[in-house]
Amino acid sequence: METTFQEFGAVSDRRRRDLELRRRSRNVRIGGAVSVVLLVAIVGAVCALYSPEKDAAKQSRAVTIDQVHTTGKSVETLCASTDYRQTCVSSLNKAVKNTTDPKYLVKAAVFVLLDEASAAFNGTRLLADKDPKLRGAVEDCRQLFEDSKDEITRAVDSIAADGIERIPAKSHDIRTWLSSVMSYQQTCIDGFPEGELKVKLQKAQNTLKEMTSNSLAIIGQLTNFLEMLDVTGLGVGGGRKLLAETEEIGGEEFPSWVPEQSRRVLRETEIKLKANVTVAKDGSGDFKTISEALLNMPSKYHGRYNIYVKAGVYEETVNVTKKMANVTIYGDGATETIVTGDKNFVDGVRTFLTATFAVSGDGFMGINIGIRNTAGAVKHQAVALRVQSDHSIFFHCRFEGYQDTLYAQAKRQFYRSCVISGTVDFIFGDSAAVFQNCLIVLRRPLDNQQNIVLAHGRVDRRETTGFVLHKCKIIADRSLVSDGTNIRSYLGRPWKQFARHIIMESEISGAIVPAGYMPWEGNFGLNTLFYGEAGNTGPGADFAGRVKWRGVRMLKKTTVERYTVARFIQGNEWINANRGITIPVRYGLYH
Repeated sequence: METTFQEFGAVSDRRRRDLELRRRSRNVRIGGAVSVVLLVAIVGAVCALYSPEKDAAKQSRAVTIDQVHTTGKSVETLCASTDYRQTCVSSLNKAVKNTTDPKYLVKAAVFVLLDEASAAFNGTRLLADKDPKLRGAVEDCRQLFEDSKDEITRAVDSIAADGIERIPAKSHDIRTWLSSVMSYQQTCIDGFPEGELKVKLQKAQNTLKEMTSNSLAIIGQLTNFLEMLDVTGLGVGGGRKLLAETEEIGGEEFPSWVPEQSRRVLRETEIKLKANVTVAKDGSGDFKTISEALLNMPSKYHGRYNIYVKAGVYEETVNVTKKMANVTIYGDGATETIVTGDKNFVDGVRTFLTATFAVSGDGFMGINIGIRNTAGAVKHQAVALRVQSDHSIFFHCRFEGYQDTLYAQAKRQFYRSCVISGTVDFIFGDSAAVFQNCLIVLRRPLDNQQNIVLAHGRVDRRETTGFVLHKCKIIADRSLVSDGTNIRSYLGRPWKQFARHIIMESEISGAIVPAGYMPWEGNFGLNTLFYGEAGNTGPGADFAGRVKWRGVRMLKKTTVERYTVARFIQGNEWINANRGITIPVRYGLYH
């Protein structure tokens, strides 16, 4: 298939890399007809011999490697673990003919997404005309297509780097990247105005959605199958630290609202960070704006790049791009160093671009800063912070807005001791994000609106995403408490079909109505969402009055533990790794 968006520029390094990947993908089609692939044989053997009633260990021993090598299974067997089997079979049969290398089939299952993503996103280009809204939506899709290509490429490269036995150790990373592809695709669609055109576009991109879901299923099931077979050299664990409760530092404090502890932690933060450059509005630093400091970063900087921003109100739009990895921006305090803007949907800016502060570069850290969108409730969607950075951390920050304050767009994110305020869907997106020891503040919306804290955007059940509120406080702002009107406030509603969030060991005020949740529109998502609660306190935590949707559940401890920092976002592997500062974190539950 011809590549897309060629008219947007000359052949780049990324384009040359794509061509090389396509050349390598053709090698998938060569080889003898001895067997379809070892991996398919593994899956087929396990499916044929395994049953829940029998002892798994005995069955693993029963399936010998010799049997696996000689088992004549087809692509259909591998695709049996997917939700869209026909799409899986069709796409893999086109990409793979015969090979004796198991790694090629796994690579192919992900690589085929490149061509399909090109076709899906290229279809949006044909919609551009004189309508500025359509042109803008097409431009967003172009950028999102580039993001998708990058995620698919690094997933393929990760699979190719080692032997098949090492893929399980990389499963979390690969599925995170593939989940973000689904998020980007949906963001592209959401940027178009409501109507028949948008519906047609969504249908046209359906195959890409199905293929991405299939890739997520294959990677996820591969881990289980190889573990059951006890394949020699299986890279599960890989020496990773597990629930390192003894290593946490300051895990119990709520520094956002305990002044003495707050001062102590802030002093520790300042001591341990050394700035590469300083930003000061009064001219006493290296730059007067954060944007200038970012634009002047070395193009090939190794290690962490620290930008210190002195106290002041900075009226600018900050964009930490994909090329700006491992950046730390820290200030003098969330109420002292403030970045502010007022871009909004009502004034003609697409929600995707309204963010005062946007972060795409992986490994980002934001510390002791405030970020605001001051457009106000009357301007509707107006984002303060948008994040699609993997392994990103925000510590002692404050995010202020009304509707759509925090767009936690994609990948793995950790928020510790932050204050987040807003009204409608003010924490939304499709990331895997844990908010720990954070203060969630309900503000006064418009008279005809309700407050909704969480609006998660998972579009497929295979995605690894979801929102977790852990040891947080949910309270009402004074403007809401003192208001005489009857504003109703909810914990969440399903923005997309498979919305998922968990609220655990948190304090929920009486501002939250007993039902807890409200529909998005009609019955949309009510049978597929997953809203879990466990160990919460406060007048708003009474589960007896919750809506009776199938996915709204009081969770057992064994289930809740899946959504801790260590297990849900693998935080024990990266939160305090080579950051130059120790972030307080609780890797497991408090009780």
